[in-house]
Amino acid sequence: MMRQRGFTYLALLFMVAIMGAVLGATAVVWRTMNQRDKEQELLFIGHEYRRAIGLYYERTPGAAKQFPKKLEDLLEDKRQTTLTRYLRKRYNDPLGSEKEWGLVPGPGGTIMGVYSLSDKTPIKTGNFDEDDKDFASASSFQAWKFVYQAKAAPAVPIPVAPPAAAPIAPPNAPPAVPPSP
Repeated sequence: MMRQRGFTYLALLFMVAIMGAVLGATAVVWRTMNQRDKEQELLFIGHEYRRAIGLYYERTPGAAKQFPKKLEDLLEDKRQTTLTRYLRKRYNDPLGSEKEWGLVPGPGGTIMGVYSLSDKTPIKTGNFDEDDKDFASASSFQAWKFVYQAKAAPAVPIPVAPPAAAPIAPPNAPPAVPPSP
């Protein structure tokens, strides 16, 4: 009867070891899925910030275009006569521990884009949109910069005047004599 207790105890230890290995593998899969979800969220939020910065820039009153000076300017554009919101709320960085964004500086202390402050290595390394094609070679999320690139104004053709025509002589006038050397 004492020998049977030993086998039961050994079977229980074996069962605990198998459950530990299964739980460990499940944790790795769960962590990977969680990071993939956060990467998708980062791409969505980054595109929203890029779009909002672009709208803010393009809808600048007057001829001189401006980028926002702070992210809060995207929540309420005070340059407009009517209430204009390019974002409904200020999004947190889904991967950063401080929930703050890195800012891509623009001319005159403005903001041209945002990026995550996380130094983790991305899982996604390909199949990006055309605007995000540089993300494929990124070694960390800090290289995923969501920057609005202002489109160059289309070139307006400059009208060219036709060449001046030689004066037309009256029909009964003598032929013009070239000057002598």
